Amino acid sequence: QVQLVESGGGLVQTGGSLRLSCAASGRTFSSYNMGWFRQAPGKEREFVGTFTRSGTTYYADSVKGRFTISRDNAKNTVYLQMNSLKPEDTAFYYCAAKVGYGSRWFADYEYWGQGTQVTVSS
Repeated sequence: QVQLVESGGGLVQTGGSLRLSCAASGRTFSSYNMGWFRQAPGKEREFVGTFTRSGTTYYADSVKGRFTISRDNAKNTVYLQMNSLKPEDTAFYYCAAKVGYGSRWFADYEYWGQGTQVTVSS
């Protein structure tokens, strides 16, 4: 099993940046595919991006070119760098982990953090 703890959320103005971190417990972090998802009030949880265990990244079209996922296996941490933030990026952001192959589908992920709020003011 792996436990995930997100941090780094907050309030930022349009055009600003934030970096979210997701710290994982356990000694097998490098074997997990890590994903970032977000959920705004009244909306379904949506895929933001993933960093697979093989080192490949995928992003939702809505964040491509603005968000970057990185991971440091030595620190058991995955990051979500968010630049050029827009009000529509406002949501609760979650990191998630899964074994096997990477996925854009939230139901495929076995482990979830508690989430962190990101609010972008206009």
